[in-house]
Amino acid sequence: MTSKLRARMNIADAERPLFAGVDVGGTSIKLGIVENQGRTVSKSGIPTLTHLGPQAACLRIAEELQSMLGESGLSLSDLAAIGLGTPGTMDIPRGMLLEPPNLHGWERFPIRDRVSEACGNCRVAFANDANAAAFGEFWVGTGREYHSIVLLTLGTGVGGGIIIGDLSVDGENSHGSECGHIIIDYHADARLCSCGQRGHLEAYGSATALVKRAEEALLTGRTSRLSSFRSDPTALTPLLIGQAAEQGDELARELVMDTAMYLGVGITSLMHTIDPAAVILGGAMTFGAHETPLGREFLGRIRQEVQARCFPVLARRTTIDYASLGSDAGFVGAAGIARMQLLKLK
Repeated sequence: MTSKLRARMNIADAERPLFAGVDVGGTSIKLGIVENQGRTVSKSGIPTLTHLGPQAACLRIAEELQSMLGESGLSLSDLAAIGLGTPGTMDIPRGMLLEPPNLHGWERFPIRDRVSEACGNCRVAFANDANAAAFGEFWVGTGREYHSIVLLTLGTGVGGGIIIGDLSVDGENSHGSECGHIIIDYHADARLCSCGQRGHLEAYGSATALVKRAEEALLTGRTSRLSSFRSDPTALTPLLIGQAAEQGDELARELVMDTAMYLGVGITSLMHTIDPAAVILGGAMTFGAHETPLGREFLGRIRQEVQARCFPVLARRTTIDYASLGSDAGFVGAAGIARMQLLKLK
């Protein structure tokens, strides 16, 4: 079912040219029409329906964009370009999905060209979904005042995007900016990451890692509001852990702050490698961000860890803050990358 469109602005007020952004995920596809200044004209969402295959998804993307444009009296021909963000692995220059773990059955699919064909041969810019989200924050979000940013998306895993100037750091093999897979623990018994390797930031600083550490702590008999989940740890979530921490639970608060410590260690390595103007934290696991005491404390603990470990000049000058675009970042950034590539052709 298509989600309800929410117009952000009157099409008559939109600065041309217009771009579309498409953010493909394992569960849903988010779409937006974005004008030249990065403002969202309208947005929508459709289920991915991975079992129907990638070609069906491309056709449904085209249909949804046509519907969105039609509400404003426009058509696909009114788009200057489309930005398409998908999860890896991928071959960005060839526009290919390779072996995306969240899109089973979509392997080795030329998704960029198929979306273009479905959309009347409109120009399509292809990007990693995390880098697209980073570009969105860089263009019109928290990073809009900075020349370079790192975005970490905190969720089931730890996604990453790096933007320097107008360059998305995709890497030679389309595997650049995989910030969640930097190593923060080199020991042989380091925690196992979802990718199969040990010691990666994702194995310590993700929502999955938080729940895993909570389960381990409960098995040792720690007293906690979370103890009721000892018999059914599968019901434990980062949201419940955060709520317990907000209610003063000692174990829950310890788990959240340990997550902040691990992230601070990883962020320090990124700062020493890239020296960005800002490190921005997004995704579902920000514990309410600036809106809650726990979210503010979580950010403060990350900053504290960076201050203790980083070169002093970087610790003083690098901004560490929360993202501001929420779930819109992916389609806004994909549209922004399409816009940037079009400008480079002129």
